[in-house]
Amino acid sequence: MSTEANNDTIRLDPVEEAIAVIAAGGLVVVSDDEDRENEGDLIMAADAATDASIAFFVRYTSGVICVSLDGDRCADLRLPPMVPPMANSESQGTAFTVTVDLRSGTTTGISAADRAATITALADRSIPAEEFNRPGHIFPLQARPGGVLKRAGHTEAALDLARLAGRESAGVLCELVSEDGSMMRGPELRAFADEHNLKFISIADLIRYRRRSEKLVVRSAEARLPTEFGEFRAYSFQSLLDNETHLAFVKGDVSDESNDEPILVRVHSECLTGDIFSSIKCDCGPQLNEAMRRVAENGRGVVVYLRGHEGRGIGISHKLRAYELQDSGLDTVDANLELGLPVDSREYGIGAQILVDLGVQRLRLLTNNPAKFGGLEGFGITIEGRESIHVPVHPEAEQYLRTKRDRMGHLFPEDDQ
Repeated sequence: MSTEANNDTIRLDPVEEAIAVIAAGGLVVVSDDEDRENEGDLIMAADAATDASIAFFVRYTSGVICVSLDGDRCADLRLPPMVPPMANSESQGTAFTVTVDLRSGTTTGISAADRAATITALADRSIPAEEFNRPGHIFPLQARPGGVLKRAGHTEAALDLARLAGRESAGVLCELVSEDGSMMRGPELRAFADEHNLKFISIADLIRYRRRSEKLVVRSAEARLPTEFGEFRAYSFQSLLDNETHLAFVKGDVSDESNDEPILVRVHSECLTGDIFSSIKCDCGPQLNEAMRRVAENGRGVVVYLRGHEGRGIGISHKLRAYELQDSGLDTVDANLELGLPVDSREYGIGAQILVDLGVQRLRLLTNNPAKFGGLEGFGITIEGRESIHVPVHPEAEQYLRTKRDRMGHLFPEDDQ
């Protein structure tokens, strides 16, 4: 089943199908976000490179053929950064290393055959650094640990696809170009993929695939926690991506096996200013308190507290800058955009995995934000209903809440009538 992107104008193929193609030694087209490079790369596993496949790269791409490697392989090959990391001014911070050619069995290094030989040698961990000349005609790139879950770039996508396909952890990538030399984008990428019978996926879909299919958190501690709302069991969970610690406050037995009814759940995004310092610019603190009260009153439920979500994911410093812009007349959406930041960059996959760890499979979601439905589904969780969470609103927060309703799709009391 295909997915849709770019306002349903471009058909994308399932990530599973692209992984199968990579596993078989084939090529796929991968696009990134419109707000990033907005380009498509041709990608394959480096250990599957052949003269013919690299000739295809040379014909249809920019010709700057790169190989994505992990940090260990770059260290083994003694591949230093092309420029010191602090001096890297490339638009996306791509981690180019020095260029290389395979020393033996090649001539100038530039032909498709020579480049294929260099590429497969880079993927072969038995071949040492001494077997490569520097500089050369292949551009190794050092992928970020954590892959696309840490950096949503083609470098990481190429390595992730090779790894997920069971190949050596090295991927070939290069930007697709049009006949006039401009970068292929949008519908042209779909048309190219169809013409050459290639699968076409997005990095965003690859991120979603990994979040669904990989374990991203581990339970690290638990304790009894008496609160003003009643007694809960508190659990901490450590993210395997960034070591962030998330929390879950559990009332009663929430495992699916012991419950006929869906579990009442609140997934709450960290808000230091509202939750801790009682800011009246938002309703986050009162919502958290109301969620704890409702779960306690219900006798069974979970409040998941996700760290790293400050300011809908932009962080406390950017959030304060956005507050300053709001005081000058911008709403919460336009303030983020003025700062060059996403309106909402939160991901709820970690929250879903915490719920699965706790044994929750069916739930009623305590939220005014319909976006949380999509963020939690697809992890073996069934959302059987939504319950609104409404609290008294301070006049200082009225404009903020209107913006969330009118521009971000949040639901409020009048929407439940």
